[in-house]
Amino acid sequence: MVAHYYRELLHFLTRSVKDRDTAADLAQESFVRMYAAEHAGQAIRDPRALLYRTARNLVTDHHRRGVVRAQAGEVASAGEPAEADACAAPAAFEPEVALSSGQGLAAMLATIDALPPRCREAFILYKFDGLSYAEVAERMGISVRTVEMQLQIAMKACWQCLDEINGRTAQRGR
Repeated sequence: MVAHYYRELLHFLTRSVKDRDTAADLAQESFVRMYAAEHAGQAIRDPRALLYRTARNLVTDHHRRGVVRAQAGEVASAGEPAEADACAAPAAFEPEVALSSGQGLAAMLATIDALPPRCREAFILYKFDGLSYAEVAERMGISVRTVEMQLQIAMKACWQCLDEINGRTAQRGR
C-alpha cells in the first residue's frame, strides 16, 4: 500500500502545505492512521479514498494549528498578557459562526451536486483532487479547453451560491 500510494500522496500534500518535510510527516501519519483503522477491524472498501480523506483532515488540522500559533505569537509579540480570550479558538469556532458555516457548506455542496455530471466531475478533480487542467482533461478524455469551460460554469455557480449565502443580490462579473 505504501509503495503504491506514497509518491502520489506526498505530491498532493506538498502542494497543500508547501513544505516537503511537513508533507512527508503528514503522509506518514495518514498511513499510520489508516493501518490503525484496519487493525481495529474497520472494513476499508477504498483504501485510496480513506488515505486521501485522512490526509485532507491532517492538512486541515495542520493549518488550524498554524493559525492558533500565529494568533498566540501576535499576542506574545505585542507584549500583552496572554488572556484566556486571546488564546481561545478562532472566531470561526464560535457556535453561531459554526452553524452559519455549516449551513453555507450545505448550500455549497448542494450547488456542486446540482452541477451537470461532467462539470461536477471536472470541478471535483480540479478543486478537491488538486489535478491540473491537463490532468483533468486526460483523466476525463476531453480537451483542456472543455475543462476550462466546465470549470467556469462550476465556479460561476459557486460564486452565485456564495453571493446568496452572504445575502448579496448583485451579479458577479466572473
